[in-house]
Amino acid sequence: MGGATGSFELDAASIVGLLADDDRRRCFAALELGATTRDAVAVATSLSTAAAAKALGRLIAGGLVVAGDDGGLHVIDAAFQQAARAALHRTESDEHDGQPADVRKVLRNFVTDGRITQIPTNATKRRVLLDWLAQEFEPGRRYSEAMVNLILGQRHPDTAALRRSLVDEGLLDRADGQYWRSGGPALP
Repeated sequence: MGGATGSFELDAASIVGLLADDDRRRCFAALELGATTRDAVAVATSLSTAAAAKALGRLIAGGLVVAGDDGGLHVIDAAFQQAARAALHRTESDEHDGQPADVRKVLRNFVTDGRITQIPTNATKRRVLLDWLAQEFEPGRRYSEAMVNLILGQRHPDTAALRRSLVDEGLLDRADGQYWRSGGPALP
């Protein structure tokens, strides 16, 4: 990497977001491989000068690339190191404190930062995840399908599959376009 340092507050998710765009990723790779000017990046990536400038501008604004004192563009190496250290030091138990050890183990594997990263194929693990998800619904309260989708969408994009699974597992019931919590562990 380029060896530049700078003032930044990037976490792993921010870095991934910056590199999620094809043009930005190509520009980043060109910088890593030795390009140091906008024109050199445009040539190395086969992007138009305008497209390269736009992508580089976003990488600079995001704090992953800096224009050095020499006028050259450099990747901020320390951003990756800081993000990696922060991810390593994040205490796994913080997010799922208060859960029994066996539940915590399942949730750590399938939930990160409150988002479901994958729906388990194993029925026992899926039930643990669905029980955790059912906690989002207050017993005795009725929810429209749109509200159920909104709540589930905060955890995972496939709201239809989750809604169906919650009903199939007896954790939510539905009738007349309304849903309500009908099972799962009691609220703490």
